[in-house]
Amino acid sequence: MLAKIFSSAVIGIDAYIVEVEVDIAQGLPAFSTVGLPEGAVRESKERVKAAIKNSGYHFPSDRITVNLAPADIKKEGSAFDLPMALGILGATGLMDRSSYHPYLFLGELALDGLIRPVSGVLPMAIAAKEQGFEGIFLPAENAPEAAVVEEIDIYPARSLSQVVSTLTGMSKISPYRVQINELFKKPAYDFDFKDVQGQENAKRALEIAAAGGHNVIMIGPPGSGKTMLARRLPTILPQLSFEESLETSKVYSVMGLMPQGCGLINVRPFQAPHHTISDAGLIGGGQNPKPGQVSLAHNGVLFLDELPEFRKNVLEVLRQPMEDGRVTISRANSTVTYPANFMLVAAMNPCPCGFLGDPKRECRCTSVQIHRYRSKISGPLMDRIDMHLEVPAVPYRDLSEIAPGESSSEILRRVLEAGEIQRERFRGLGIHNNAGMNSRQIKKFCKIDGDSGALLEKAMEKFGLSARAHARILKIARTIADLEGVPDINTSHVAEAIQYRMLDRGITQ
Repeated sequence: MLAKIFSSAVIGIDAYIVEVEVDIAQGLPAFSTVGLPEGAVRESKERVKAAIKNSGYHFPSDRITVNLAPADIKKEGSAFDLPMALGILGATGLMDRSSYHPYLFLGELALDGLIRPVSGVLPMAIAAKEQGFEGIFLPAENAPEAAVVEEIDIYPARSLSQVVSTLTGMSKISPYRVQINELFKKPAYDFDFKDVQGQENAKRALEIAAAGGHNVIMIGPPGSGKTMLARRLPTILPQLSFEESLETSKVYSVMGLMPQGCGLINVRPFQAPHHTISDAGLIGGGQNPKPGQVSLAHNGVLFLDELPEFRKNVLEVLRQPMEDGRVTISRANSTVTYPANFMLVAAMNPCPCGFLGDPKRECRCTSVQIHRYRSKISGPLMDRIDMHLEVPAVPYRDLSEIAPGESSSEILRRVLEAGEIQRERFRGLGIHNNAGMNSRQIKKFCKIDGDSGALLEKAMEKFGLSARAHARILKIARTIADLEGVPDINTSHVAEAIQYRMLDRGITQ
């Protein structure tokens, strides 16, 4: 007898429907799974057999064949356990076909029949809605993330017997509901910019970066507050929109990193990988490509502390996602694209010992050591970083100030006002901030007068700036003007933007 149960699987951050076909025929006892199953799927037969028996149902002693269609796509993960078990029970006649046909089933089975959570549920729920399914039976722990998809019923199940009882009409599982608005309450952060004593220039620069979505590198001696400033950057970034939250949550769902009981990622991510990370860990990869840190930082901040300590080949793979906002990973059997639209914030010392240019501590590094240290960061990568900030050591008088500095909420208010100007400017163009402008949009929205043009031309010639640096300066000047609420870029905006290219100007040489 044949039974067909619908399930789902993920490619990249998008899901597709998998039809689990179960055939029970006369013959010697056997259990074979076809349809390009990988390790965890092949092993599911042992979990399914034990779960059915320990749930009090009869496991047929015949030849069982399970086909996972489409058969030309590799299947991985443990989410097929529940549909396979239901398919076997359906093929024995325990359930009527009409009871399970309009639903999609996901879940890993424990040996006692309990249902364990799986990864990738959010994109699977989206795919189920698009394909017109009435509902989804899935692990209770995964219900919050699936329930954010509206117009489809989510049934949280805790055991195989509970699902079977519901499908046979002996009991009922109530659909799980969430209030989307409740998920988007203003996040509470443990950090605030008022905790930062001094560093007013750096805080001003980070405000500009937050308002325009610009990449930043901070250069300064140890203990000057670079990490402290970077960790407070998310507190002045606009809150995620529903569309941004959904796309970010899909990445975390695929990786199985959704917080327990949380339906959506409602705060901008902040990823700070260690400098020993590999290129595959940063960008993504593996035999079956998975997202890397740049995708986990999508719509948020990627913080690379001690930038020159990262391996050069690891840093170089950042160049393409910094430009395109996505990562494409190609393997012999598949090509996967992951979103990677992040704000890069990096920090480094001016030299190996960290005290080059410090008026009170002597730098003992040779010119060769300094050159070798900085050469780990290539010119093309540095050119893609919009703002280069000097973060000097904080003097004692600033540290001893009793009055707190400006709070994150005050800075955020100005950032939001500038963001609203940009949303109106770019309405219908597919970009959200000044950092995303292309060359044609720069010419349209970043026009400067004769005095500003002369100043920029002089800076280009004196410091040998590239065409990309020229574009970066115009974008930053546009953001500075937006923060002031003025429509035109003037000379003071351009002058301030040029100051944020300190490595191009040779300040730390």
